[in-house]
Amino acid sequence: MTDEVAHDGLTVGAVADLAGVTVRTLHHWDEIGLARPSGRTPSGYRLYTQSDLDRIDRVLAYRESGLGLDTIRALLDDASPEVSAILREQRAQLAERIRELQRLDERLARMSQAHERGILLTDAEQIATFGNDWDPEQAQSARTLWGRTAQWAQFAERSASRSRADWQELSDAMRDLQADLAHARDRGVEPGTQAAEELVERHRELFSNFFTLTRQMQVCLARMFEADPGFASYYNGLTPGLASWFRQIVDEAARAHGIDPDTATWQ
Repeated sequence: MTDEVAHDGLTVGAVADLAGVTVRTLHHWDEIGLARPSGRTPSGYRLYTQSDLDRIDRVLAYRESGLGLDTIRALLDDASPEVSAILREQRAQLAERIRELQRLDERLARMSQAHERGILLTDAEQIATFGNDWDPEQAQSARTLWGRTAQWAQFAERSASRSRADWQELSDAMRDLQADLAHARDRGVEPGTQAAEELVERHRELFSNFFTLTRQMQVCLARMFEADPGFASYYNGLTPGLASWFRQIVDEAARAHGIDPDTATWQ
């Protein structure tokens, strides 16, 4: 505040405007002895001199740094011989807060990227992780189809915190499950049996790493695997008839839990 102060001082309203604080704040500072006006009008209204304004400037500077009002008062009144130590400690706290904000910014950046890209791995890393048959464009295609759903948001938020090692672990687990599904189909495991039920539950738990998969949603997913030419070709490539068999074991597991697969919806 560099405005020239009249010889009799400035009113509390004028000082509030200059300082960018409220009149109520100045009244409070006066009451606690932090920044008191030196003068009064004949009617008893507060008047602030240049010296008072200089003190308010210092209050504002210290407050901006994050110091509490009691500490500021002690500093201004030289009640503490540890001024430098207090300021060093405050700087250390500010530095840590800056680091926290930087970490938060990095996390938000990854979340934003994950909502856009789905999987935060380069194309080469995706192929190395998921196999040579993997098409890195699949994630973008999935976003086009489901980008406005709650499941995509959940998938993206989880993806943001995953490392390549995390993705490799999930990929290996999914590959093992698919191999076990193919083996079960080849050895004649019937829908509705305990062995089939265990595979269905294993699939639901594993898939829930991407987004929460309810039993009704699993029914819809299994039917998509059977009906979609791309998915059906992939599953039937593992062993003939796997796509339809997987749909059947999911349907029977749903019935065992009181769900009619013919009326199941994505919920």
